[in-house]
Amino acid sequence: MTHSIAVPATSLPATAYRLWRGADPIRKVAILIGVMLVVLAIFAPLIAPFDPNAQSLISRLRPPLGFERAKEGYLLGTDELGRDVLSRSLHGLQLTLMLAGLGATLGLLFGGTLGLLAGVVGGRTEATVMAAVDTQIAVPFTLVALFLLAILGSSIEVIVLVLGLAGWEQYARIVRGEVRRLMNMPFIEAARAAGAGPLRIARHHLLPNIVSPLVVQFTLSLSNIVLLESTLSFLGLGVQPPTATLGAMVGIGRDYMPSAPWIVVAPAMMILFITFAVQILGDWLRDGADVKLRAR
Repeated sequence: MTHSIAVPATSLPATAYRLWRGADPIRKVAILIGVMLVVLAIFAPLIAPFDPNAQSLISRLRPPLGFERAKEGYLLGTDELGRDVLSRSLHGLQLTLMLAGLGATLGLLFGGTLGLLAGVVGGRTEATVMAAVDTQIAVPFTLVALFLLAILGSSIEVIVLVLGLAGWEQYARIVRGEVRRLMNMPFIEAARAAGAGPLRIARHHLLPNIVSPLVVQFTLSLSNIVLLESTLSFLGLGVQPPTATLGAMVGIGRDYMPSAPWIVVAPAMMILFITFAVQILGDWLRDGADVKLRAR
């Protein structure tokens, strides 16, 4: 009787602990920053001291606490409409991370499915998928996003769809390449000889062996999607006012930079921390998942 050879699985807590022990101080700081940002985003409605959309024109453009004209209770000051910058930053962080997470997940599902289909089926299907990948790479996606948002509008659903289309080609290329490599492995040939069909091979033999590169790509694409969402909001094509996102806050606050820079500092620093933490986390996972790097 022929048995397929499976890659031994390692428990997630054990892998995380091993990677944490081997991480340098910069990576540990990045991980702690990432955890802190996620916690702040999850509990934003409970942490925010004020309604993020509550306006008070009498209190507009008040500086953070410690400066002259600061208003008590407004730790990071107020914006041009008298709204609390801290509350808007926390709610903006929550929405920005939600949009980035949904967009990256949609891109993973869409691109991963096409890459898996191309690798398993091959032939014209593979040629069609890879032609679409090459087209996506050749056209700057920011222009595609601007075109879609101008036609379909700037609702949350449309923005998630646009963000999901960003980077799907990377998932498709990675999955297709890994699948083509694995299709020639002995355990795949053994599964075929045992009568396993394409669907069973994909579910039980291919997908478990391509999880690591997909996780790494997911973390790396998150930061790119955060920057894309911030860019679209900065240009006024993202989530529409008064709903706050980090990019929208920076875009509106740029007009007040000379007189009220605190409006921009808080959301801009959050964007910086997100991209820093996610990029370091992606490198960390890559080093831990790459067999060649671990063997050195």
